[in-house]
Amino acid sequence: MADESSQKSHAIFIPYPLQGHVIPSVNLAIKLASKGFTITFINTQAVHHQTAKAHPDIGSDIFAKVRESGLDIRYATVSDGLPVEFDRSLHHDQFMASLLHEFSAHVDEVVGRIVGSGEKVHCLIADTFFVWSSKIAKKFGLLYVSYWTEPALVFTLYYHLDLLRENGHFGQQERREDTIKYIPGVEAVEPRDMMSYLQDTDTTSVCHQIIFNAFQDAKNADFVLCNTVQDLELGTISALHAKVPFYAIGPIFPPGFTKSNVATSLWSESDCSQWLDKKPHGSVLYASFGSYAHVKKSELIEIAKGLALSKVSFLWVLRPDIVSSDDTDPLPVGFKEEVKDRSMIIPWCCQNAVLAHPATGGFLTHCGWNSVLESIWCGVPLLCFPLLTDQFTNRKLVVDDWKMGINLSNKRPATKEEVSDNVNCLMSWKSGDEYRVKVKEVRKSLENALAPNGSSGTNLDLFIKQLKAKCQIKPISQ
Repeated sequence: MADESSQKSHAIFIPYPLQGHVIPSVNLAIKLASKGFTITFINTQAVHHQTAKAHPDIGSDIFAKVRESGLDIRYATVSDGLPVEFDRSLHHDQFMASLLHEFSAHVDEVVGRIVGSGEKVHCLIADTFFVWSSKIAKKFGLLYVSYWTEPALVFTLYYHLDLLRENGHFGQQERREDTIKYIPGVEAVEPRDMMSYLQDTDTTSVCHQIIFNAFQDAKNADFVLCNTVQDLELGTISALHAKVPFYAIGPIFPPGFTKSNVATSLWSESDCSQWLDKKPHGSVLYASFGSYAHVKKSELIEIAKGLALSKVSFLWVLRPDIVSSDDTDPLPVGFKEEVKDRSMIIPWCCQNAVLAHPATGGFLTHCGWNSVLESIWCGVPLLCFPLLTDQFTNRKLVVDDWKMGINLSNKRPATKEEVSDNVNCLMSWKSGDEYRVKVKEVRKSLENALAPNGSSGTNLDLFIKQLKAKCQIKPISQ
C-alpha cells in the first residue's frame, strides 16, 4: 500500500443547502481540488433541482465543465428529507426541522456508501451549521473540517453562547441591554448588533436548537476554515485560535470572479450589461436582498417610494418570493411606470458581474456575508438593510468598524424620506466619497490576503499540511 503522504487527500464536502452557503462551498471545493484534493461534493436534490431549472444545460452534474480542466471533483445528490418541489422558503421552520432531524440519516447513508466502496477518504468538510458532522466523521474514521461561511465575529459570538447566557445578554426574558465587553478577542458589541437569533427572547425555535447543537459539535472539529480575512478580524481570530484550530482563508471567490464554470444560482440570471453600459460611471445603485430572507411588504413599499423620490438610477433584484411566494408583485401601483426611465427591475442576476461593472456606484444590501465580500472586492460602498441572522452583525463591521457604508435607516420601519436621503448620501460624489475611499482601503486587505504569500494562501497551505500530517498519525480505517 502506498504511504498516506503520497496519496491525494480525499474530502467529502457537504454544504448547507442555502444559496449563500452553497456558493462559497463550491468555490472552496474548486480551490482545494486545484491544490490536488479529490473532492466528492454532495448537494441536496432540492438545491440541484432548482439550479438545474435555472440552468437547463448543466444536466446531472454542476462540476462537469470544471472536470474538463483536470480537477478531480465528483458530484452526488442526497435528499434533505422533504419532497423536491416543497417550498422551503415559505415553510422555513419545517425545512430547518428536516435538516435537524432527517438529513443526517441520508448523509450517513451516502458517506457510508462512498467509504464502503473501498475509496480512500480522509476527511469530511461540512458547514458548521450542521449538528451531526463530527459524529458522522468519527463513525467512518474521518477527520472533521468545519467550514464557516460567515465572519469570525459571528462564529465567536455563537461559540461563546454560555458567556452571553451567564451574563444575561441571551436567553432571559429580561435581557441586559448594555454593551457586551467580555467575549475573548471582541472589544465591544452592542446587543442590537448580535445575530437575530441571539436577540430573540423565545429561544425554543428549531433554528435555536440547530445553533446550540451545531456549536457543541463544532467544538469537536479537527479544523475550522473561515471565509474571512485575518487582517480584518485579527483580534477575534487570535482569541479563537486558543480554543479551536481556526484558519482564515477568505475571500473564497470563483476563479474568474464574474464568470464561474459552476452553476450555483437558484434562479435564471438576467443580463444587465447592455443597460449598465449606457449609464455613467458610478451612477447606478444596485439593490438586492439576497437569496433567502423575506422583506415585509410595508417596508418594501417604503423602500420603493424612497428610490422613486431619490431620482437615482437603480438596478433592483426582486426575487418573485421576496415578500412571500404568495405575493409575487408587491410593488406600489404605478411605481414601475414612474421610474422606468432610470431603473431596471429583474428577478435575479449575476451579482458579481453587476458589482464589477463601472456604472455601479453603490449597493443597497441585506448584508449577507458573500455580498459584503463581493462589494468590497469591487470597491462598491454599501447601504445596509439587514433582515436576518448574521446580517445585523455584518452591518456592524461594514458601518461601525470599517466605515465603508451607511445604514439605510437608523430605525425600523424606514421612511421613504430617510431612504431617499441615504441613497443620495451614498451615491453623491461629494458625500459618498469617504465611503468609496474606505471600501478601497478594506479591499487592500483582501488583495494582500490573496497575494502570493498572503495570509489566506498561507493559512490554507498550513491547513493542508496539518491535515496530511494528521492523516498519517491517524490512519483511515478501510
